[in-house]
Amino acid sequence: MAHPEQHYLDLLAQVLARGDRRVDRTGVGTLSLFGAMLRFDLSKGAAPILTTKKVYWKTAVKEMLWFLTGGTNIRPLLQQNVRIWTDWPLAAYRRATGEEIGQAEFEARIVADEGFAARWGDLGPVYGKQWRHWLGPDGREHDQIAGLIETLRTNPASRRMLFHAWNVAEVGQMALPPCHMVYQYHVTSDGRLNALLYQRSVDLLLGAPFNFVGAAALQLMIAQQADLLPGELVWVGGDTHLYLNHLEQAREQISRAPRDWPRMRLVRRAESIDDYRIEDFAVEGYEPHPAIAAEVAV
Repeated sequence: MAHPEQHYLDLLAQVLARGDRRVDRTGVGTLSLFGAMLRFDLSKGAAPILTTKKVYWKTAVKEMLWFLTGGTNIRPLLQQNVRIWTDWPLAAYRRATGEEIGQAEFEARIVADEGFAARWGDLGPVYGKQWRHWLGPDGREHDQIAGLIETLRTNPASRRMLFHAWNVAEVGQMALPPCHMVYQYHVTSDGRLNALLYQRSVDLLLGAPFNFVGAAALQLMIAQQADLLPGELVWVGGDTHLYLNHLEQAREQISRAPRDWPRMRLVRRAESIDDYRIEDFAVEGYEPHPAIAAEVAV
């Protein structure tokens, strides 16, 4: 049986071989396929943390925990040394002020100055806002995560157990519209929680590995809160692409042989979905190939 990571490597190869060359929003350009699926079995503790390059899994989990807070400002992320969202507010600051400030200086000002962070560190109504504080037309807020967990506990056969972030009325206010936009859940007759993540736009080299980890971590947390066991994670990609400045990196990754996947577990039962911390996650047996550097397209 093929290593489950091989399916990801095969997808990289497919994009390289037959991806449609396209001009994209960033101006970098991509090779793109439309429609992809990967399946990861979490039932025995294995986690989809790629081994053919080093994935900074703690960064991905910290990002997911930040989403769950409902926050939209990068300051809490930077306070934890997570820099993956800086590019967008930094670009907005440079456009608005004309100041060619460096990333390190910008991040230091965000951390040190709460007022500056409030003005320049907010991403608009992105993931956390929509997941935890979706605003209805009547002015009421809807906590999609709390609602999901309640349904899992009380009506696990429901086909309506999902949440999403594509709020049409607010997409234009977001620094980046949601890429991993819909999460749907399914409970098997033997008490396993399956998850399906639909991602409308997929940076296959840089973004997807983080999305796999974040979705798996979320699945473990939700399963624990609903007294279920982890099952299968199904990942579905819409516009699945490699940026043109990532092609050599993709070829390098494809040349590497996958190693045994690590195991991820929660070391304690949190009181609620809001009570998890990065220290609650343990990853064991992770021995990846070296990291592969690549630039984010903004």
